[in-house]
Amino acid sequence: MKITYLSHSGFAVELPVATLLFDYFKGPLPAFSSDKPLFLFASHQHDDHFNPALFRLAAPYPDKRFLLSHDIARARKKFLRAGVLPDDFEQAVFLRAHETQSFPCGPGRLTVSTLRSTDLGVAFLVTCNGLRIYHAGDLNWWLWRGASRQEAGNMAANFKREIDSLRGLSLDLAFAPLDPRQEEYYGLGVNYLLEQVAVRHLFPMHFWGDYSVMPRYLAQFPAQAQATQFHIVEREGQSWEL
Repeated sequence: MKITYLSHSGFAVELPVATLLFDYFKGPLPAFSSDKPLFLFASHQHDDHFNPALFRLAAPYPDKRFLLSHDIARARKKFLRAGVLPDDFEQAVFLRAHETQSFPCGPGRLTVSTLRSTDLGVAFLVTCNGLRIYHAGDLNWWLWRGASRQEAGNMAANFKREIDSLRGLSLDLAFAPLDPRQEEYYGLGVNYLLEQVAVRHLFPMHFWGDYSVMPRYLAQFPAQAQATQFHIVEREGQSWEL
């Protein structure tokens, strides 16, 4: 299994039976195998998580499937003006929160379930080739300085409700936000995820190019980081063989 960091929240996961591309934002794509199905996920329509060029970039791959959050379908007119073709939308599957669908994948199936984001769109829980892979999208404990008690309480409750639905599972891969813009609250989401769910490999994302947030997290929260194999991202295009 090969993991490649693309940019921001974008990752590629190359499995023996399929390639999974999550939240492509910008930059060149790796040269994926054309002999395997390509599943392209977009958690929501924000520009830093969905680039409409995704349809064009995926054109050379004969076996592909677009699994997109339903809010992207609601913004259809905007993306048609941006150059997306009507046929592109026709080939996509649009997923709502708390939905599960299954697709052929090599000799088996790929199953994707969604969680509700605490911002916009969905998070993805993907099962494929015996592996369970979680991509949070913008599902995070978004607490900011100046938030009212009610805002903070609602955010905590909404985030915990979604993550608690994963209790009892073992995640082989988890891609989760570690956003330095939250200042002292930046570790809340990752900490809660690691406290509630068994995670073999955790990859931080959504750190806006501030790579220092990962060594900072390891120094500040060593006990939580030791609960998983915490991978430090150092550059775009970085890959790991697991």
